[in-house]
Amino acid sequence: MQENLQTFYHILPNGVKIVHRQTPSPVAYVGVMVGAGTRDELPEENGMAHYIEHCVFKGTAHHSARQIIHAIEGIGGEINAYTTKEETTFYAAILCEHVQLTLHLIAEMILQPTFKKEETDKERMVILDEIESYNDSPSELIYDDFENLVFSGTSLEMPILGTKKTLRHISSKPDFPLNWMKTHYTPDRMVVFCQGNIKPEKIFRLAEKEFSGVTSRKTREIPAKYPRNTRENGLENEHERSFKKHTHQVHAMLGGKAYPIGHENQLTMFLLNNILGGGSLNSRLNLSLRESKGLVYTIESTYTPLSDTGYWCVYWACDPEDFPLCRELVENELHKFRTHPMTESGLKHAMEQLRGQLAISAQNQENSALAMAKSVLYRGEAPSWQEVMARIEQTTPEQLLKVAQEIFIPEKTFILTYK
Repeated sequence: MQENLQTFYHILPNGVKIVHRQTPSPVAYVGVMVGAGTRDELPEENGMAHYIEHCVFKGTAHHSARQIIHAIEGIGGEINAYTTKEETTFYAAILCEHVQLTLHLIAEMILQPTFKKEETDKERMVILDEIESYNDSPSELIYDDFENLVFSGTSLEMPILGTKKTLRHISSKPDFPLNWMKTHYTPDRMVVFCQGNIKPEKIFRLAEKEFSGVTSRKTREIPAKYPRNTRENGLENEHERSFKKHTHQVHAMLGGKAYPIGHENQLTMFLLNNILGGGSLNSRLNLSLRESKGLVYTIESTYTPLSDTGYWCVYWACDPEDFPLCRELVENELHKFRTHPMTESGLKHAMEQLRGQLAISAQNQENSALAMAKSVLYRGEAPSWQEVMARIEQTTPEQLLKVAQEIFIPEKTFILTYK
């Protein structure tokens, strides 16, 4: 079993948070997570956060796109980035001896991008291809459309990649993305993170050198993150939506809203989702629809907590004639969770399974480092998997039942299908 690894924290005077987890590995994961994503965009600039994520790689005040790539990959490292509804993250995997060079380059990309039109025009075409590729993958696209359904009327309904129309707008002038970064890439939203065999004092010193000069540079007022949803006010009752996609199978997603990050029931919901359909072959959904009936190849459930809300969903794909039965079986499993508390022995088995899954997941340095940064961004701490598991082990069958009754409510459940 992996030993407890020590995690170190520091906050710069300007508000930039720093977290470092010391491990024995000669490989370090180092980067910056910024609490700015799709939900911070105005409708006409949808796709801006993702566009910025791509384009900062296309050149800075001191390095060209080619030099950025060679600087990291030339030392055997890997540099990457991604955008979500709430975060944009830039990071690299490198040998520990190259952490200073890498953090300097990432800081330069974030703080001194140039957005030269001849370079960003090429990247816009790459993103347009990404949108088309995404549209050709119903098993991925359905997650975006489901968020659109559940969070209709809020900024969370917008797709991360944006649209062809909004991409033309945000890429027309370099000052559009630069001003957006000045508004949203502020010190209080930044977490510098590192995981590897490096002394924490070194990481703190390097982060202070690169980010101590960052100041709040807002160019406009930031709109409220989660405006009231008309559906919550009883003004809209659309809970089912279907699209004609001419796919061989029916792709379906069923779910609803759930607890945000830091909620007292977050970990109980995490455990509940794992039992329901968290990816293991012995999950209730997999046993019911695949192993017992042979109706699906893939069925899984997901719980996604966000900063002030969250959602859960069940995804499956099946032959059209099997869809009614699949839906009935899924709803039956949800009904069981609402009406029948787990036995003590069943709960003990579920916890033992989750303990092993968390331990194995912690061995993935990349995922571990990213999860650590996100936890610090929203909660100011990054507990170890052992600490998380210790909290989960306090869960009782009665608490699981209560959460299921609060979340798996038929009248508040949405369903989306591609046919």
